[in-house]
Amino acid sequence: MIYKEGQNKLVPYLPEFHDEHLALYQWVSLDRFTNPKIEFAARKELCLFLDNQLVFVADSTARYTVDLSKYLKPGKKYLLSVWHPDQQPNYPSFKVPQEQLVSISTRPDSIYRPLVKQPDGHRSALIFFMVIVGLIYGALRMTFYNDFASIFRWSSFTKLSTLEDGLLAKPVGNWSSILFVLAFALSFALLIVAVHTDLEDLALLSQLFTATQADLISKILLYTLIIFLFVLLKYLFLQLMGFIFGVGEMVLSQYREFLRTLLGMGLILPFVLLLYLGLWTSIPQVVYWIANVSITALLVFTMMRTFHTVSKKYSLQNLHLFSYLCATEVIPLMILLKLIVFV
Repeated sequence: MIYKEGQNKLVPYLPEFHDEHLALYQWVSLDRFTNPKIEFAARKELCLFLDNQLVFVADSTARYTVDLSKYLKPGKKYLLSVWHPDQQPNYPSFKVPQEQLVSISTRPDSIYRPLVKQPDGHRSALIFFMVIVGLIYGALRMTFYNDFASIFRWSSFTKLSTLEDGLLAKPVGNWSSILFVLAFALSFALLIVAVHTDLEDLALLSQLFTATQADLISKILLYTLIIFLFVLLKYLFLQLMGFIFGVGEMVLSQYREFLRTLLGMGLILPFVLLLYLGLWTSIPQVVYWIANVSITALLVFTMMRTFHTVSKKYSLQNLHLFSYLCATEVIPLMILLKLIVFV
C-alpha cells in the first residue's frame, strides 16, 4: 500500500501509477503458523519500520534476512513500512523463507520435496527468444555461409591456420561479425536468466537496477547487451593491454581465437536451454547443475584454448608475456564466473 496525503489513508499500490513513491506499507501479523523472518534485496540505506519504530537499516546493497520475532506479538496487527531515501524499494524481493517441514513418513524427505514451478510467463518469454535465436542462426547460415562454416565447421574449428579465414579475417565491426556475436549474446543471456529464475540472486543485476518478475524481457535484453558489449569491447581492452605490455603483435591472433572458440562453443547453449525447458519440472537440480557446468565449461575452455593458441605462436616462457595473458584472460574469467555461476 501507499499513503495518500490528501485522503489521509493507505490505498492499494498500483505498479503502473505509483512508481514515484519512496515508502511502501503492508499490514502484518504473527501467529503460530507464521515464520517471523523475511528475506529481501535492499540497496544501501533502505529502512524497515514496524508501527513507525525503526527496526532495520541496510548498510550496503545486498540480500538480507531479518528476524522480526522480538518486535511482533501473536494476534496483533502491525504496519510494516519500507522506505528508501532515493528510489522506490524493491518490494517483489520480499518473501518469507521456506522452513523445512517435519517429515510425516519413514520414506526419504526428497520424495515429498516440492518442486519449483516456473511461471508460465517465464517459460513463454524463454521459448519466444529461443525461436528468435534459431531464426538468427538460420538466417546467418543462409546469408553468410562461408562465415558460418569458418566458425561452426569442425575442421575449421580445430585448425590454427583457419584464424585468417572467413569471419575471423573480417574487421571486428563488420555486420556479419556483429550479427554472429548478437546471436551468441542472446542465447547466453537466455541461459543465464533461465538458470537464475530469481534474478535478484545475480550480483551484477541487483547492483544495476531494481529487478522485478514483471520485466523479464527487459532483463533478457539487458544481459544480451552486456554480453554483446563485453565481446566487442574486449578487442579494445586487448589493444590497450597489448600497448601497455608491449605485445601488440599478438592481440589480433588472441582475439580471433577468443571469438572463434566463444562463438563455436556458443552453439551448444540453445540445446542446453532446450534441455532446461524440457526437464526442469522433473529433475530441476540435475538440470540446474548441467546448465551451470555448461556455462563454466564454455568460459574456461575459451580461456584455455586462447592460451594454447597463443603459446603455439609465441613463447610463454617469458614471465612478462604470461602476466599479460593472466591480466587479459584469467582475471576476466574469474570475475565472470563469480558474477554468473558462483553467486
